[in-house]
Amino acid sequence: MTPSEVPVFVLCGGLGTRLKEETEFRPKPMVPIGGEPILAHILRDYRSHGFDRFVLCLGFKAEAIEEHFGRDESITLVRTGEAAMTGARVARAAAECLGDAEHFGVTYGDGLTDADLAAELDFHVAHGGIGTVLGVNPPSRFGELKIDGDRVVEFDEKPQIRDHWVNGGFFFFRRAFLEYLSTDDECVLEREPLVRLARDGGLTVYR
Repeated sequence: MTPSEVPVFVLCGGLGTRLKEETEFRPKPMVPIGGEPILAHILRDYRSHGFDRFVLCLGFKAEAIEEHFGRDESITLVRTGEAAMTGARVARAAAECLGDAEHFGVTYGDGLTDADLAAELDFHVAHGGIGTVLGVNPPSRFGELKIDGDRVVEFDEKPQIRDHWVNGGFFFFRRAFLEYLSTDDECVLEREPLVRLARDGGLTVYR
């Protein structure tokens, strides 16, 4: 299994309400960082690891993404509906674009990573589960004080939180995961589908 065989579905359809001052006139993946849309950085990162097939799951202000990325032959643009949640977007786009691929990637259109995504894919395939999520060990929001009586004996500014992992937003799945999804607008990837997959023992974490 090589990265070039694996299509990557990028969720680009949200309203971007938490970044309202930037997303009133454009979708969040088109917000510029260093003069380029964040989406361009995401695709470049995947390409640096050998991935070259992308499916952009569009919704809010889809035309802005179509205009910018529509001429790239490695990118397929799918309008998945303005009201659709993340799971519905993946299900609808996969029905059109997955073809006979056994594995596929999923990520959000507003997140970047320095993780080795090809290594995550290798891990995913080797472990034989249905899904793999990139696990990130975040730093504490607060400095930690170690005290002895009234005296601070150690001051650790925002240490890593031991044994605490969060969803890093970069996934790989076998096509069997589609059975956990629905094309209904209300299907949220991070809720029932991933919760059920974890309970079924089919979700692994690449730390």
